[in-house]
Amino acid sequence: MTASPSVSPTIDPTESARESLLEFRNVRIVYDNAIEAIRDVSIAVPASGIVALLGSNGAGKSTLLKAMSGILHTEEGELENGSISFRGESVHHLAPDELVRRGIVQVPEGRRVFPALTIDENLQMGGYTKSAAETRQQREKVFGMFPRLYERRDQIAGYMSGGEQQMLAIGRALMTGPALLALDEPSLGLAPLIIDRIYEVIAKLRDEMKLTVLLVEQNAQRALDICDYAYILETGRVVLDGTARKLSANEDVQEFYLGVSGSGRKSMRDVKHYKRRKRWLS
Repeated sequence: MTASPSVSPTIDPTESARESLLEFRNVRIVYDNAIEAIRDVSIAVPASGIVALLGSNGAGKSTLLKAMSGILHTEEGELENGSISFRGESVHHLAPDELVRRGIVQVPEGRRVFPALTIDENLQMGGYTKSAAETRQQREKVFGMFPRLYERRDQIAGYMSGGEQQMLAIGRALMTGPALLALDEPSLGLAPLIIDRIYEVIAKLRDEMKLTVLLVEQNAQRALDICDYAYILETGRVVLDGTARKLSANEDVQEFYLGVSGSGRKSMRDVKHYKRRKRWLS
């Protein structure tokens, strides 16, 4: 089985407008007016599903999230071509607080809770765009999803474990009542048992809360186990996309991202060798 050519998937405008909650269309992003980070990328994120962006460091995954969240300019980045639309309306020009009010919320890599505040105070900060009644309602939902946060609600966040801080970061994002939640490397630096719990919660967000999730991960196996659809990025381009089942069965994905082939699991040395001969980048 061979991989698809290294071109972005074609999105039909009529079909996309009807079905996609979030859409990147022919996006090109440049840093410092010189470094091209994203090249002609088109991605559609349907409502009430989990879409994963996979790829190695520097592939452009986090850059797309920054553009979607209105914080690209903080790193001298600029969307030079294309558009980002949410619910059929262009949003790439909006400020971060306006994007949050419209329902787009991102949990950044590294969690970034407010370490000097308690768990409860962190959650209250997350609900700043909501009324007092809405904040109470969202807080109850968060505590129901993360009982550990309720048990330690008066504890200073900076003294929590990495897994607890990740739960808090997700809980704080949920306080806004988002329509779309973007998670940037939620498993980074966490123990396997904690990662299991985090991914259980992500599945519940889709299955029980009907929340749309855009998941950025280097851990391809974890992401493919849970997502509905995925895009693989390399050097700022979409090189492959498809359902989780389709990508998991793809020989190139198995070799280059899952470390497995017909002859068994590959060593890191073998994987690096395979990456040098990726058919879709030749």
